[in-house]
Amino acid sequence: MYNLTDSAAVRSLLTKHGFNFSKGLGQNFIIDPEICPDMVEMSGINREYGVIEIGPGIGVLTRELCLRAGKVVSIEIDKRLLPILGETVGGFENLKIINADVLKTDLKRLIADEFGDMPVCVCANLPYYITSPVIMDLLEKKPGLKFVTVMVQKEWADRIISPVGSREAGAVTAAVNYYSEPKKLFNVSKNSFMPAPKVDSSVIKMDIRSAPPVGAEDEKFFFSVVKSAFGQRRKTAVNSLSSGLGISKEIISAALAECGFEPTVRAETMTMEQFCGLSNCILRKSRAD
Repeated sequence: MYNLTDSAAVRSLLTKHGFNFSKGLGQNFIIDPEICPDMVEMSGINREYGVIEIGPGIGVLTRELCLRAGKVVSIEIDKRLLPILGETVGGFENLKIINADVLKTDLKRLIADEFGDMPVCVCANLPYYITSPVIMDLLEKKPGLKFVTVMVQKEWADRIISPVGSREAGAVTAAVNYYSEPKKLFNVSKNSFMPAPKVDSSVIKMDIRSAPPVGAEDEKFFFSVVKSAFGQRRKTAVNSLSSGLGISKEIISAALAECGFEPTVRAETMTMEQFCGLSNCILRKSRAD
């Protein structure tokens, strides 16, 4: 059995299969032996859980998941890795590997077909370039997950766990907090990977909410307001919202005043509750106009 956290053993394995890293797929394999066990343990995964892994690579995290979870389905887009995974983790009877693009995969159907009545979560080391689209796909489409634990770029993680209403927060912060309760588990040095990326990473866990923390009258419009407000964050909320929503400044100004905001307020100072109240107010005023 290969020691998948030994760089020399990994190079030997990759050479054997004629594998070269793809920058386009953001491939960085974990070689720190403590990370994956900690990631799985701190997630709370046990034999009761079914787990979806995205981008298993050579199977470092996959192996830990198979040792702890009831069933694991790993989705890998790079077919060159399939024979490697067959060699490194192919012996696990509770593992199924699917060669597919997760963003084109019907996760609701996959969960129904593969896991039955098991509680299901996601645990993955995500390539940086697809972090936001994958996370939002997992949250918005509501496939029936209990939680999502992922390793992501540290800067992205810090933004996500920042309170909505702080300078570090953005539209994706509001979206993630709307659907889940995010928390950071631990940081990971860039030297823990082969090849080493340019930045450090963090492992975050997002517990899926049973209901949103705020009562948006129109969820789609609420997210349009949030996206528009942060889309031009150097501008005042009046200008960014009017431009982004295609609604007159008069209506936006009236809604802001009704919600108790100064005319010069900026999106980065607004909390989730304030965004929701403003969204509901703008919606009512625009419909009455």
